[in-house]
Amino acid sequence: MKHIQELIDLISLDKIEDNTFKGQNFQTSWGRVFGGQVLAQSLNAAYQTVPNDRFAHSLHGYFILGGNLDLPIIYEVDIIRDGKSFNTRRVVAFQDGRAIFNMSASFQLQQQGVNHQFSMPNFIPPEKLLSDLEQLENQNIDPMVYDRFKKIKPEVIEFRPIEKLTLRDDIDAPAKSNYWFRSKEATPFGLDIQHQLLAYISDYGLLRTATLPHKKELSQSSTFFTSIDHSIWFHRSLSLQEWLLYAMDSPSASNSRGFSRGSIYNRDGLLVASSAQEGLIRQLS
Repeated sequence: MKHIQELIDLISLDKIEDNTFKGQNFQTSWGRVFGGQVLAQSLNAAYQTVPNDRFAHSLHGYFILGGNLDLPIIYEVDIIRDGKSFNTRRVVAFQDGRAIFNMSASFQLQQQGVNHQFSMPNFIPPEKLLSDLEQLENQNIDPMVYDRFKKIKPEVIEFRPIEKLTLRDDIDAPAKSNYWFRSKEATPFGLDIQHQLLAYISDYGLLRTATLPHKKELSQSSTFFTSIDHSIWFHRSLSLQEWLLYAMDSPSASNSRGFSRGSIYNRDGLLVASSAQEGLIRQLS
């Protein structure tokens, strides 16, 4: 996806009937539907059922089955509650009559209140960093490996890792990962679209962060990776045409699961969103 409109078209669903929507799939290189796509499309479905003055403040999703790239996804939205300040929705995603994902989301009328946050980490600014692709180009890696990595992420979104990027899988590292990201094109869209774009991108790097202290061990056997659940809290307004910092860490891995959390800041140091994810890290042999 070279243009932001292509990404928006992907996560924007067609309405089939009241509270039922249909979406198509990005053709991933790993053969299953990308979790961030389902997350963003589910949020799009929910947004289509709430008033225009209500904005998501949190969502909590569970990945039930791996999605089939060759089948469209049907999203059914349940209207749980419409209150004076909050609206609650449940979204279930289906393929071939089977649920592959379900999500609860809550929307709120924007209101004033108390305000505090943790300070943004003091990292190197994005202007002084190379993009992930530029870093790999300088490492003279196999062209096929480079091409596979390039296809993982939408081209219109630029990622600039703070830590040195390496595709080697035999060197352990601390359970922390940080990168700046933004759209290469202007994103003059409403907060609802910004939320959906952020939901899509928030799935990049979280599960990987939980694997970093175990790369050498995991490289010695076949390992299956997949997201189990994913949550996002939207704290403040944001725009993807501005640099955003995604600061991630993984406090725990156990019982074939890795837990990661992320904080997303804008250039002014405001915490605009938080995320958390648990993923399956199952060694097969």
